Amino acid sequence: MKAPADSIPMLTPEQHDAALKWLGLLHDQPSAADQARLSRWLQADPAHAEAYAQAQVIWEMSEEPAAKLAVEDSAALAALLKVMDAPAQAPQRRRSLARWSATLAMAACLVLMVGMGLGWQPQRWGDDLGADYVSAPGQVRTVTLADESQVTLDADSAIAVHFDNGERHVRLRRGAAFFQVAHTGEPFVVDGGHGETRVLGTRFEVRLQPSGAQVTVLSGRVGVKAGADLPQQLLTAGQRVSYDQARTTAPQSVDSESQLAWRQGWLNYYRTPLADVISDLSRYYPGRIVVLNDQLATKRVSGSFPSNDPRAVLAALKSVVGFQQYEALGRVIVIR
Repeated sequence: MKAPADSIPMLTPEQHDAALKWLGLLHDQPSAADQARLSRWLQADPAHAEAYAQAQVIWEMSEEPAAKLAVEDSAALAALLKVMDAPAQAPQRRRSLARWSATLAMAACLVLMVGMGLGWQPQRWGDDLGADYVSAPGQVRTVTLADESQVTLDADSAIAVHFDNGERHVRLRRGAAFFQVAHTGEPFVVDGGHGETRVLGTRFEVRLQPSGAQVTVLSGRVGVKAGADLPQQLLTAGQRVSYDQARTTAPQSVDSESQLAWRQGWLNYYRTPLADVISDLSRYYPGRIVVLNDQLATKRVSGSFPSNDPRAVLAALKSVVGFQQYEALGRVIVIR
């Protein structure tokens, strides 16, 4: 017989948080003393038992995506700690930090997910630590540099600026940026994804990709090099290339106005893998969106979507592509 609704205790955020922490502990080889403390906590208040039961359901639904994201974030955390942890510091502290990182990646999946919405994102911390200009998730931001060049940052992006020795350098640390370069006579170079884009008088976008970057020219010309020892590829208006550490693709003709419409709040796609669409959309969602179906990720998508409502875009994609979707704790959307 189902219990009356008024017999179910009202739970506080603190009780939910405590239940999730207990689950994280129990998935990390708890001691007998830990198990005894949990038993006492459960018996202390009926709300504790209810919170623990709800946490178990959420854990079972979300352990797989949390583990996937934990691995990604652990690698980013390790890189961040390497930057912050000076060689002169005690080896014992470095070992302690390494153990803490491994514990987060392996044991505290759900606790990790609670914080991943806005607080727990080591990759963003590392990018922002060395950035001069940053845009938040969902924010498109235009900044004017010291030379009067304008840079429009796509949502959740970061750049570092270094003008010295007769050259203007901008490093794209995260996301994407559109450049409108002022003509000063000094070279203007955008570094990103192990390569560089050298301005020859233009308006263009550089967008980071998992293994390199993509460059799209709206007007003028740019020279793109995948590495210092590789030849430069020249692009003109309406052309795009991608590069990684080893090569640059041949220039491809594109509708650059349509491809760069994110500056006006639109995301346009033509036969684009769903994984790439979700990657773009994730920058406009104040949390994380994870695709756990590799076959689904390769499906091609075409359409024009408003960037200011990621949930509505997901609903439209779901009706066309067909996938299962659920949310964990209001911060992580999982797609299967």
